[in-house]
Amino acid sequence: MRIFKAMKSIPLLFILFHSAFLLSQNKISLAVLKYNGGGDYYANPTALPNLIEFCNATIETELNTDEVPYVEAGSKDLFDYPFVHMTGHGNVVFSPIEARNLRMYFDAGGFMHIDDNYGMDPFIRVELKKIFPKLELIEIPSNHPIFHQNFNFNGLPKIHEHDGNPAQAFGIFLDGRMVCLYTFESDLSDGWEDSNVHNDPFDKREEALQMGANIIQYVFTN
Repeated sequence: MRIFKAMKSIPLLFILFHSAFLLSQNKISLAVLKYNGGGDYYANPTALPNLIEFCNATIETELNTDEVPYVEAGSKDLFDYPFVHMTGHGNVVFSPIEARNLRMYFDAGGFMHIDDNYGMDPFIRVELKKIFPKLELIEIPSNHPIFHQNFNFNGLPKIHEHDGNPAQAFGIFLDGRMVCLYTFESDLSDGWEDSNVHNDPFDKREEALQMGANIIQYVFTN
């Protein structure tokens, strides 16, 4: 699967907004969301670069391997990245301008993966309501296609214990299209980090990277 060729799956509105940028790139770039509120948006700095390398090696994507940028929630640069990853341990605050910009991003075809690094949950649920006041997070069942792309999973893998509860995946859907994936009690992106960061067993890191690859494949082909 070639991700650049699969750009036909990115909604037309997103491409029209940013055709000059997209056409100037040989490869699609992913980014990490920078947000306010005091939470560590910069947690897991090796996670997304490692996932990108894993995807390019295992599912034949052609994602940009240059340094992964941080993009602010209220910036117009957000629209340069069809996939944005968000993580952290603590408080998250979106201003009205940032919430409006994020809603425009989702309406235009953008996708965000939020991974609770532990401690984000009570804050991100409130802030998502600023973006989607009429929509709810819907738990994603184990038979959903996101778990059955190149790699098969019986639901979201659990990488770190946190509170010992089962890992859960939630989605926000606009007109039937998943625009936001929220992974909770999993710590998926910790498993993407360099092996010496958390000293996770090889099989746990492999599970995390494979599930991450499924997310990337699902986003760009659905």
